[in-house]
Amino acid sequence: MTDVTGAPVDVLHTLFHSDQGGHEQVVICQDRATGLKAVIALHNTALGPGLGGTRFYPYANEAEAVADALNLSRGMSYKNALAGLDHGGGKAVIIGDPEKIKTEELLLAYGRFVASLGGRYVTACDVGTYVADMDVVARECRWTTGRSPENGGAGDSSVLTAFGVFQGMRASAQHLWGDPTLRGRKVGVAGVGKVGHHLVEHLLSDGAEVLITDVRQESVRRIADLHPEVTVVADTETLIRTEGLDIYAPCALGGALSDETVPVLTAKVVCGAANNQLAHPGVEKDLADRSVLYAPDYVVNAGGVIQVADELHGFDFDRCKAKATKIFDTTLEIFARAKADGIPPAAAADRIAEQRMAEARGR
Repeated sequence: MTDVTGAPVDVLHTLFHSDQGGHEQVVICQDRATGLKAVIALHNTALGPGLGGTRFYPYANEAEAVADALNLSRGMSYKNALAGLDHGGGKAVIIGDPEKIKTEELLLAYGRFVASLGGRYVTACDVGTYVADMDVVARECRWTTGRSPENGGAGDSSVLTAFGVFQGMRASAQHLWGDPTLRGRKVGVAGVGKVGHHLVEHLLSDGAEVLITDVRQESVRRIADLHPEVTVVADTETLIRTEGLDIYAPCALGGALSDETVPVLTAKVVCGAANNQLAHPGVEKDLADRSVLYAPDYVVNAGGVIQVADELHGFDFDRCKAKATKIFDTTLEIFARAKADGIPPAAAADRIAEQRMAEARGR
């Protein structure tokens, strides 16, 4: 069912009436010459211009793409607020298989659409887009970040993402065991790619006992060759059932915490780099019922967005690292708020983010 514009009615209901809506602006973009079909969603710009990546993905239909843009941009509002950035939440999706339709001309057309918003939205990389793509988009749009160092950008953001997750782990250890060190703790890392392998280095330097797994054997071999003291396990199912595991770090795909995995999880803390770790909102209560401390993913993995935001002001690694270090304090604040209000940490994180956005709107 569609309305007079041809847009699905359920999408418009989400935008105007549901708790997942409340967006300030949604822009539908099309350039027939290049095949570009895109959606740019701005959720909340009380703190500043919307900042979030561009996802290039073969959605089943346009309604699915719009819904994803709405959800992702809303998530960026909360992520940016808790990262202490002067940015609101924005996100864009390009509809189509990037392996088949991505061209320089299409990216340039997309850049022109972003530029037409006059700085209300700042774009960056996401699933299906890379540093080289942002270099192309930047030729038409100065509100582009995540570019290569050769083109004035900061390049790969995985270093600071891993550093931020490590700070979240330290805060979790402080809250649960009274000491912010991982020394002697058994930590399982699922996914040791770009972010995960940097996280392993931090953990080993801090004296942790590290277990790893990854579907890509080359990623596992790279770490095992460098650090023979690391234990390799067969798969994530084996990892989460490991006896004596203190911390579980999902660093691969979303949905790692589900009705199937939570009941068999042996770790007392979950803190990882993966996005959207909760398969559904009820999972966090299940974690709490089992006395598992959950460090909200969008809080601890904010090192990457801190980096791309800093790029707009002339990238300075030390300045970014100092901001990412504050993830430790933010995580502790969330745990304290959760305890005081008698709610799970993710709900506490949402409340703190909403308070910051409301205060900014009232200025």
